[in-house]
Amino acid sequence: MASKGPGLLQLPPRDAALSGPLSPGIPLSPGQSSRTTNPISSKITSVLSTSYADSEFREALALLDERRIGNSAETRRQLRLDVQKEVIDSNGQIISEFGRVADQLRRIGATIDRLNKSYQEMKSHVTASHDATKDMIQEASSLMTQKKNVETKQQLLTAFREHFVLTDDEVASLTLTSEPVDDRFFAVLAKAKRIRKDCEVLLGFENQTLGLEIMDQTAKNLNHAFQKLYRWIQKEFKTLNLENPQIHSSVRRALRVLAERPSLFQTCLDFFAEARQQILSDSFYLALTGASASGAKDHSVKPIELAAHDSLRYVGDMLAWAHSATVSEREALEVLFVSDGNEIAKGMQEGRENELWSLMADEGEEGPPEFDAVKALNELVDRDVSGAARILRQRIEQVIQANEETILAYKLANLLSFYKFTFSRLLGGDNPDAVLLQSMANLESEALRQFRSLMRDHIATLQGEFQHTPADLGPPDFLQEALKQLSAIMQTYETSLASSTPKARPTSKHAKGEESESGEESSEEEEADDEFQPILAESFDPFLAGCENMARRLSAPSSSIFVLNCLLAAQSTLQPYVRFTSRRLARLRATAADHASKLADSQYKSLVSESSLAPLFSALGPLRGDSRADVARIATLDPAQPEALVGASQGLDDFLPSAIMDALENLKNLQDARLAREVTEDAAERFCADFEHVEELLVLADELRGQGAEGHGDEDREPSLRALFPRTAGEVRVLLS
Repeated sequence: MASKGPGLLQLPPRDAALSGPLSPGIPLSPGQSSRTTNPISSKITSVLSTSYADSEFREALALLDERRIGNSAETRRQLRLDVQKEVIDSNGQIISEFGRVADQLRRIGATIDRLNKSYQEMKSHVTASHDATKDMIQEASSLMTQKKNVETKQQLLTAFREHFVLTDDEVASLTLTSEPVDDRFFAVLAKAKRIRKDCEVLLGFENQTLGLEIMDQTAKNLNHAFQKLYRWIQKEFKTLNLENPQIHSSVRRALRVLAERPSLFQTCLDFFAEARQQILSDSFYLALTGASASGAKDHSVKPIELAAHDSLRYVGDMLAWAHSATVSEREALEVLFVSDGNEIAKGMQEGRENELWSLMADEGEEGPPEFDAVKALNELVDRDVSGAARILRQRIEQVIQANEETILAYKLANLLSFYKFTFSRLLGGDNPDAVLLQSMANLESEALRQFRSLMRDHIATLQGEFQHTPADLGPPDFLQEALKQLSAIMQTYETSLASSTPKARPTSKHAKGEESESGEESSEEEEADDEFQPILAESFDPFLAGCENMARRLSAPSSSIFVLNCLLAAQSTLQPYVRFTSRRLARLRATAADHASKLADSQYKSLVSESSLAPLFSALGPLRGDSRADVARIATLDPAQPEALVGASQGLDDFLPSAIMDALENLKNLQDARLAREVTEDAAERFCADFEHVEELLVLADELRGQGAEGHGDEDREPSLRALFPRTAGEVRVLLS
């Protein structure tokens, strides 16, 4: 207990401390108890046996130091008593505190007893209450369960009504014509379609009555909704302005939705096409006359009929208006029907699949063809402009029938061909029943028939001119006029779309990489050549045939000169348009080459005749220089006799100085000087070749005669043939060059 008091030191027992005079804590050994000990020795022994490393000893010293107790005999005697007194006081204080704790514990025990008693009373009351309310609680639990089931059913019913039943306001918005067609209408319509689709789930249950009733009511509402939408679209179409680029989005949305009912959608399209057909017809009539169909003048419009005196411009303006109207109509209808992708096509496909006759069809039969939005758009545009196309056809037919000019007839045909190609690309070439395309094709055929008729009439009026050949053997006037017309026709054809600009030919560096492009270019040229051949047959061949008939009545070489002049004029006219006249140019060049060959033969005969060498060439021409018999025969031939050779030599000398000039004079009427010189050079070359042959034979004949005359005197030897005919082939060639 002393160790629990603050600042107290536990000391050894008092008898032990007072056992020795110096060190009361050192006990005496048994051997020393009987004898007298040395006090100093005992003290030293006590000091040496004390362990100062003990922590308790150090703590005791620290406590004594804190108390500041002096080391005196009185203090040492009282120290133990003081410490024991402090221990006793501390123990008494602790006992007092524990007494108070015991009192508190007794009070707590009493409180716990009272609580236990209260608990037991409450427990008995609760048990009694539980027994009394047991039936009521069970009934309340049953009511709560029923309430929960009712709430669940109420939630299911609410969800079912929200999903499968339209409210009165929604039905009114969907079916009443007084309600607008707005976003709410389309939202309710989408909900009704979703209900109809989801009713398929209800039909999967055993009891299908609910699903059938809902589906029947929804189908009625949908029918009323589509009828309302159909009437609304017809009303909008009456006031719809396609020229306005900002077409109301509700119309496009309504068309996409109505496409789910193909019959109603097609009826709407028919109504729209009739309305647009009338509008465009009135617009075209206004553009033609400057007045509406009712007779009201519009001074802001310049009538196209003001240019009726210029047939080509008049027709071109009408076609340009038709093209502009068609393009505008197509662009507007693209915004209206195709701008939202394939929504209309999807709606049409869905509607066709849901149609009654589609559902009743046999499984083996093919369904309706897939809806092509672009094709339907092209057909609708053609129907819209068909009224204006009929007026256009009547006006252009009047112009074609009233025209009497050949060139104008072809320009009209070419203009119509250009617009036929343009409209074909605009409306699609896969629609042969298009009214506008048929009109263009018929008008083009009519214009070409008029062109051929006028050309034949013109040829018939020139029959008298076919009998008179020009004195200078140049191309006759009718051919020159025909070539001028043909040049105008070819220029018109080349500038049209039907004769597009040819592609660049591949160079040698890229020839291998562009063989396919070259093949395509060649095929395009052949196609253009084939397409233009009927025009050449009508506007060129009859005139060239007349020239050939005129040449048959002329003698050579005038006939060849006349034909060559005509062919050269024709070639110069066709050459700039070689892309679509290549075959005809090749035929003309072949014919010209034949006549040039005939002209060269004529020039050769003239050179031989004028040179006095005709007998010599005729006699020596068949002979061969490598045949000794032929060489031996030369001396026996009349043209090789000395007198004949001398005469031929003299005639040749007189002929050579002016031979070329005289030969060119024969071709003075040939209008191509280069060709005349080439023909003359060919004839001169042939003449020189024959002269070399004669010269060679004469030399061989002299050598043969020299071999036979060996051994005879010089006075008996006849003069050599070369001496009588001294001209050499080189001299002749120089003089004829």
